[in-house]
Amino acid sequence: MSNKVLETKKLTKYFHDPVKFEVLKQIDMSINHGEFVSIVGKSGCGKSTLLYLLSTMDTDYEGQLFINEELITGKTDKELAKLRNEKIGFVFQFHYLLSEYNVLKNVMLPGMKLGKLSEKEIEHNAMEHLRTLDMHDQALKMPNQLSGGQKQRVAIARALINNPLIIMGDEPTGNLDKKNSDLVFDIFKKLTLEAKQTLLIVTHDPDFAERTNRIITMEDGRII
Repeated sequence: MSNKVLETKKLTKYFHDPVKFEVLKQIDMSINHGEFVSIVGKSGCGKSTLLYLLSTMDTDYEGQLFINEELITGKTDKELAKLRNEKIGFVFQFHYLLSEYNVLKNVMLPGMKLGKLSEKEIEHNAMEHLRTLDMHDQALKMPNQLSGGQKQRVAIARALINNPLIIMGDEPTGNLDKKNSDLVFDIFKKLTLEAKQTLLIVTHDPDFAERTNRIITMEDGRII
């Protein structure tokens, strides 16, 4: 297994509305296997934009992006969709659980989409992740029956279902109170320590960032 999970070379991004504006400037960075890294910086410094490029959801950039030492820049939308589902787990500020499905089904969905395992195996794995996050007893509940903190734990279980190479989070504790933020942090920490999971989290919470292995600070589209 390669040690470099993620690497960028001279990653540059422009916005063109209303005028051409350089929002990311020649970003060189790398993340190693098993690292827990946070990206911090003032609002508008480009951290969420960077995460969207790293997650392959935005392909309009200059420079190069490597995932697991493979060049990702230039791949087709179809290839990227497969790569995202297989290699990247996402946790956002909003949980994005589908209201028509129960907790268990929500966690299973990316696994069903990937289609590598049988439904029975995916269900088993989903229950194991829910158990790890102390949510197995809520498996048959609907999302609207859960608290904010519980929904975010379900979202983490869903991010883990395909055994991703890296989990990316965009303000995953942004909507949570202190107690639930600490809980989510502890879950992430446990994932790095016990499962050697790689995590890259954009956060504006200095307490959260302080406790990660490494902090990447951004200012005006650069890493400083």
